[in-house]
Amino acid sequence: MMEILKQNRQLKSDSEQRQLDMEKRLFEEQEKIKQNEQKRVEEQYRLKILEQEKKFQDVVKANDELKRKLEQGSQQMQGEILELEIENILKREFPYDEIQPVAKGVRGADVLQIVKDTYGKECGTIIWEMKRTKAWSDGWITKLKDDQRQVKAHVAVIITNVLPSDIKYFGNKDGIWVGNFDSIAGLALALRSNLIDVTGVRMASVGKNEKMEILYNYLAGMEFRQRVEGIIDAFTSMQDELEKEKRWFTLKWAKEEKNIRRVIDNTLGMHGDLQSIMGKALVEVKALEMLEPENSPAVDSVEDGETLF
Repeated sequence: MMEILKQNRQLKSDSEQRQLDMEKRLFEEQEKIKQNEQKRVEEQYRLKILEQEKKFQDVVKANDELKRKLEQGSQQMQGEILELEIENILKREFPYDEIQPVAKGVRGADVLQIVKDTYGKECGTIIWEMKRTKAWSDGWITKLKDDQRQVKAHVAVIITNVLPSDIKYFGNKDGIWVGNFDSIAGLALALRSNLIDVTGVRMASVGKNEKMEILYNYLAGMEFRQRVEGIIDAFTSMQDELEKEKRWFTLKWAKEEKNIRRVIDNTLGMHGDLQSIMGKALVEVKALEMLEPENSPAVDSVEDGETLF
């Protein structure tokens, strides 16, 4: 009897142990399944994160590309607006001249000005290059000289919002005229006037090598440059005074008269220089007689800074 009870207890113990083992294996399988499922979910989540990051990077890249294109388009548009503006200024101030925009992709600056006298005779060519940047580059000079040779222009000009450190408003740098936007009209007037005068002298001096050499020395000398700068400086002063018109309305006319007198004096002086060289060979300009002091209307002089009221 005792043996039977002992066997029963053993059987019961073995059965309980098997049950425990089965439950343990079942728990381990469940844990394994949970871990595998967790890994699968984590992997899916990681792939989703990578996908979202990839989409975000693509969006950022597309946005940067769009921004770059917009900025490039904006700069191009600003350049085209500047070209149209200078074309309008030149056409308005010099109706006899032929003003041509240079086609995109074609060498030769931005605007081409074919200077003509009142008889329609071509007297030379001026090329204009517009720059609106944050810093000056000496490389523009070399590039514009190449363009000047390409189109066979007599004079080349760079108009820029950032001037070289050694130029305040306008000046000549390595054979290229450089000026700010306010000096366009005055600079164009001086340069085209010189081209017209030189053409007249050249026509009157055909076959006269000696006088041509004297004329070349004059045009290449400091005196001629000072004449040009005097004319441009006078017009620059006039532009500055016009900006103050609302505050100095009465005084403006007196100062403007002085500046106009300076332009007339420099113009007459330059004509006198050429006349002393060419003599009677220089073509008479009847309009210059009206600029002589005795033909100018008298005005009351007003000292700088003096008010009239």
